[in-house]
Amino acid sequence: MRQTWRWFGPKDRVGIEDMLQAGVEGVVSALHHIPTGDVWSAEEITKRQQAIAFKSDGSTSGLAWDVVESLPVSEDIKKQSGLWRTHIANYKQSMQNLADAGLETICYNFMPVLDWTRTDLHYRLPTGATCMRFDLIDFAAFDLFILERAGAADDFPQEVIAKAQERFNRLHEEGKELLTRSIIYGLPGDAEAPSMEKVRANLAEYEDISADQLRSNFIAFLEEVAPVAQSLGLRLCCHPDDPPFGLLGLPRIMSTEADYKFMMDAVDIPANGITLCSGSLGARPDNDLPGMMKRLGERVHFLHLRNVVLESDDVKGSFYEAEHLGGHTDMVALMKAALAEEDKRKTSNRSDWSIPMRPDHGLDILDDQNRQAQPGYPAIGRLKGLAELRGILAALSHS
Repeated sequence: MRQTWRWFGPKDRVGIEDMLQAGVEGVVSALHHIPTGDVWSAEEITKRQQAIAFKSDGSTSGLAWDVVESLPVSEDIKKQSGLWRTHIANYKQSMQNLADAGLETICYNFMPVLDWTRTDLHYRLPTGATCMRFDLIDFAAFDLFILERAGAADDFPQEVIAKAQERFNRLHEEGKELLTRSIIYGLPGDAEAPSMEKVRANLAEYEDISADQLRSNFIAFLEEVAPVAQSLGLRLCCHPDDPPFGLLGLPRIMSTEADYKFMMDAVDIPANGITLCSGSLGARPDNDLPGMMKRLGERVHFLHLRNVVLESDDVKGSFYEAEHLGGHTDMVALMKAALAEEDKRKTSNRSDWSIPMRPDHGLDILDDQNRQAQPGYPAIGRLKGLAELRGILAALSHS
């Protein structure tokens, strides 16, 4: 497995030198400053490659941009409204420009409105470390009594609603604002200035879009872009829903193995593949990550390795992000299955036999707590996770 590291660009508080000291082999990045739906120009792609290739003192880093995460899919494409046809054309042009620059792997997602959802970005563990957490009661309190979404009461059991009411009644205004900020942090482009009006407006646009309709729109998107990716030598890999269950009345279509099987069968070409995120998929107790790697591994183009502790056996429940070896997913079994898939690829002479992986997220520990990096992306916490994953790789490679 090729060991990579996510970098958010020049404004990231974890820099190129930090990556070098962590010993990573490649970089995962994206052009977050370009509006969703616009073309990623050759010039902007080259600029990001150069930012990765050089250290702050001007000397070469020896690192390269290996994986694109993410080339975002616009809401218009997901809804098949507005400028969706133009955005698909722009997506194809961006893929062409990325291929011309030597990029081969593109991660994306098809989640409506929110890229990911947590209720606490700095949940404190008994050790003093902090992590990201999804608390179902807090989320219900937000949905029912802060957002006041129509129909929200139909989405929660009565006992959850009662607890959410109690929780909301105890919240001061500062607590309500913090909860809202944490949840809306996953709204693309609104991390710095959360907007309840924008959330309500975006949710309203999905009122008449069912899961079946969203799935149909997704397949239509793939039918357009996946053959182009195939012709360009690119690998597209869809990231799962995060968390992998319904929220805010929005349809979810990439939460289970069956979802991925449907997507793969609908557009059955090698370029149409998977980002297997053990943290996102692992937030459902009925998802078998090692089994998914064994059964779907031929089309796994990218691995996100992280873990979560599930706080219930419910499909829709609370969880928090754990140490890489400390949660619900059997990381040793998952990585063993991934190495077995790499061996198969070597035997069949696949050029993409080495699957890029990155230590996804990490706990804020030690000096991470003062750095204030992107939530989930501390330096030391991810280095710790990468070291643990390397230990598994070393052990399995010699077993």
